[in-house]
Amino acid sequence: MNDLRIEAVAGDAMLEQWRHVHNVIVPPAAMTPDDVRERLTRGFRLDNAYVGDVLVGCSTVRPPVGEEAVATVIARVLPGHRGQGHGRALYEAGLAHARGLGAAEIETVVLAANAEGLRFAAARGFTERERYVLDGERDEWVELRLGAG
Repeated sequence: MNDLRIEAVAGDAMLEQWRHVHNVIVPPAAMTPDDVRERLTRGFRLDNAYVGDVLVGCSTVRPPVGEEAVATVIARVLPGHRGQGHGRALYEAGLAHARGLGAAEIETVVLAANAEGLRFAAARGFTERERYVLDGERDEWVELRLGAG
C-alpha cells in the first residue's frame, strides 16, 4: 500500500480535500464546504487517505442509529489510485471505527452507476437491500448491508 496514511479531517484544507474526492466519485451528490461541515456536526467521521503527500481517497463513517445500531461506512478512492489496496485499508479503518462506536450492523451506499464500487462492496460481503432515487432526482442509489459472517 506504499505507506498509506489515513487522517481524520481537521481544518479547512483537509475538508476541501475530502470534498474534492467525494465530488469526483459521487458527482450527483456534490457537496459544498458547508455541507461537509454539517456532517461533522452530526458526528460523522470523515477521513482522508494519502500516499506521501498525495491525496488518494476519503471515507465516511456515519455513527450507529436505531435499535439495530446501524452505521454506514463508505470508502472512496480516486480512479488513478485504485487497485492498490487503498480502498480496503480505508474500509477496514472505517469498519473498525464504526464497531468502536457500538455498531451492530454495517451498511454502505453506492451510486448504481458505480460498477467498481458495487463490486468492491460485494467482495467484502455486502448484499443489496434497496435501490432508490431521491425525490426530484434521476440517479439511482444502492443501499447494501454487510452480511452475517
